[in-house]
Amino acid sequence: MTEWPLWEIFIRSQNGLAHKHVGSLHAADPKMAIENARDVYARRNEGISIWVVRSADLYASDPEDKGTLFDPAKNKVYRHPTFYHVPPETKHL
Repeated sequence: MTEWPLWEIFIRSQNGLAHKHVGSLHAADPKMAIENARDVYARRNEGISIWVVRSADLYASDPEDKGTLFDPAKNKVYRHPTFYHVPPETKHL
């Protein structure tokens, strides 16, 4: 092997609830990937958590399959509560 594996980097920000993809980098192992990610993507103490995932281990849907993948949800109207009446006293919905 002449090149280290590629890692995808996800960081959770100080005030965020979810990790967000911030970029990629090469590293020999997960520990090195986290340390390098900290140095490259969280230099100013922006994050509170870092996830690293080998790019080779990611599997994604094909954008051309979006019709068959997402169309079945259209016939489930209860997933889209556009016809429900929300009382005015209900807050933060």
